[in-house]
Amino acid sequence: MTTLTAPEGSKTPASSPEHPAPRRPRRNWFPYLIILPAVLLELLIHIVPMVTGFWMSFIELTKFFIRRWGEAPFVGLENYQISVDLSTPIGQGLLNSFVVTVGYTILVVGISWGLGMAAAVALQRPFRGRGVFRTLFLIPYALPLYAAVITWNFMLQRDTGVVNHVLVDQLGILDGAPFWLIGDNAFLSVVIVAIWRMWPFAFLMFMAGLQSIPGELYEASSMDGASPFRQWRSVTLPMLAPVNQTMVLVMFLWVFNDFNTPYVLFGTAQPPAGDLISFHIYNASFLSWDFGVGSAMSVLLLLFLLVVSLTYLYFTQWRKEKNNA
Repeated sequence: MTTLTAPEGSKTPASSPEHPAPRRPRRNWFPYLIILPAVLLELLIHIVPMVTGFWMSFIELTKFFIRRWGEAPFVGLENYQISVDLSTPIGQGLLNSFVVTVGYTILVVGISWGLGMAAAVALQRPFRGRGVFRTLFLIPYALPLYAAVITWNFMLQRDTGVVNHVLVDQLGILDGAPFWLIGDNAFLSVVIVAIWRMWPFAFLMFMAGLQSIPGELYEASSMDGASPFRQWRSVTLPMLAPVNQTMVLVMFLWVFNDFNTPYVLFGTAQPPAGDLISFHIYNASFLSWDFGVGSAMSVLLLLFLLVVSLTYLYFTQWRKEKNNA
């Protein structure tokens, strides 16, 4: 019997029994099911309110239409014009709040960064009791915000506060007991409270970043005669650049949007010196019942933070590429 063979160089069809057609891998839907609740909650908590607020900024949503949103008249960019018109009290108030918030953010982020860096570097090398200091430094960050700030509120009271008792009665630094929660002192009070709350976060981030720096770098620089400051400038700062890039941006966004600290510290009647912009927008919306103008202010704030964040990321990336070139 003669056996038929395929000609030399011919290919066996893919569908032959010897070479079955490859099956497409079955799609695994389980990962999508896991993240589905998070996506739905993100839409419900963030995206939907954001889109709603953007829509509210184009309508005259005052107390006369609060129960009938659909009947509120469309006013276009009028709410934005009212918000930035410096010839009106509304525009002047928003500008004053913006200036106060910029100064507040610069001081809180800058001083918190310095304190966090100094504490992390000081506790980098092991010594007896280092764990105790680490725990104590993290207490302000671990405390619930409301409990921490309301405690500062009691401490800063004029007649019964601990701060005036120490500064006036015990140390004699001040002649009279000042008001810390009203007037110009309100800005200093909210800055101190915010720094007390924020610097442990910087300390925690720096402390985690320092763990990844090899000790051999410090040993080699020490053998070359580098001083502690030169080691910090030439070794610590460059190695912490990735941590710095992310942490400074996060701290800026947190501090600039800070609402809880002034709200708990001052209540609804915040003084002009402590009129942070998030708190100002809240009062513009819920005290005057003009949610259209308040929404326009919120959109302007969002655009400002978006521009600053993108600019910051662009220049940090540009600087990184320049250093690597």
